Amino acid sequence: MVSDRELSLAPIHRLIKKAGAARASEDAAEELRKILEEIGIAIAKEALSLAQYAGRRTVRREDIDRAARTLLRGYYST
Repeated sequence: MVSDRELSLAPIHRLIKKAGAARASEDAAEELRKILEEIGIAIAKEALSLAQYAGRRTVRREDIDRAARTLLRGYYST
């Protein structure tokens, strides 16, 4: 079966296990993958907007960092 997803499930399962879960269902891993991809795309779009505002076509690390901090305000403490 061909998937239109960018992230594979194996690393998602590992992330869930790193969080302390002994086991994770396929449905749980697929849902987390979907959420992470949506968040990643939102951050990338915001970073692209920042780069374009600065007159650049290249998205830099700083753009990603600022976009993540903007969109995930509750996660970052600074």
